[in-house]
Amino acid sequence: MRKQYHFRPSKNGFFAWDVDALIMSSVDVPAKFIALSSIKEIDENYWFSHGTVPNAKAIIEHFQLMEQAELSYPIILCSNGRLMDGMHRVLKSLKEGRDKILAKQFDETPAPSFIDVYPDDLPY
Repeated sequence: MRKQYHFRPSKNGFFAWDVDALIMSSVDVPAKFIALSSIKEIDENYWFSHGTVPNAKAIIEHFQLMEQAELSYPIILCSNGRLMDGMHRVLKSLKEGRDKILAKQFDETPAPSFIDVYPDDLPY
């Protein structure tokens, strides 16, 4: 799997969670099915909100990742239900006409792996 991070705005950049660490932290979190309609990020600027501009090449790359996504792996949600990992799986599920997806939701959101960083400053 390619190196990935989940970002949220912070005071001087972004909070960043290492997705590998999120996966490890969620091992004991029970999986459950949730409605795709409950995922707010579907209607938000999810991948291109960090100063990047959506271009045709980036859209194709995301489409290819969506096509390769494995739906048997649960998506990961923070304690308030926001998506931390799994947008390609969410979109593949929508494309296939599904109304639910397997998810793990933290009772307490883990601390970020990095604070006040920018995506290009992280190791990939």
